[in-house]
Amino acid sequence: MTITRLQRTAAAAAALAFPASMAFFAPQAQAEAPAEPFGPACASVPKEGAGSLEGMAKDPVATAASNNPELSTLVSAIQKAGLVDTLNNAENITVFAPTNAAFEKIPQADLNALLNDKEELTKVLTYHVVGEKLTTKQLEDGTYKTLQGTDLTVKGSGTDFTVNDSSKIVCGNVPTANATVNLVDTVLMPTS
Repeated sequence: MTITRLQRTAAAAAALAFPASMAFFAPQAQAEAPAEPFGPACASVPKEGAGSLEGMAKDPVATAASNNPELSTLVSAIQKAGLVDTLNNAENITVFAPTNAAFEKIPQADLNALLNDKEELTKVLTYHVVGEKLTTKQLEDGTYKTLQGTDLTVKGSGTDFTVNDSSKIVCGNVPTANATVNLVDTVLMPTS
């Protein structure tokens, strides 16, 4: 009888120890790149409707961006450059989308000049687009050719990523029907 009680006690201890040992490994699993949208600016995305994360996933990227209030300046720039159809019809792309706050960092006179120069505006906007869907894992350390023709680099880990050593991803891994969107806090400028 005592042996049976000891066996049950040992079995119960083993059953409790196994989940506890799994909990030990949990922080390592959380340190891996997230598959879901991440970053502090994701909190400001609408919770429901076309501009929500769920709503954006149903639309192609330019349409999805037009439903997100944080991207209204970008959407206006895309329209001025005539890139709505180009972006909506592209397949499997990654867009580093400057937020309104990113555009506000540009002096107003310079921003107005950029918005009124279609050729330069097209260069700047297409520099924010990579011709493949990048996973969060690929953002950890990579150099990627943009649709503009020159490269951009991304570095980081977990939920902390920087593009070209200057622009932070503030809400990353946002799915749309044809793209993955990473909202960034600084407008990226091509070097050539």
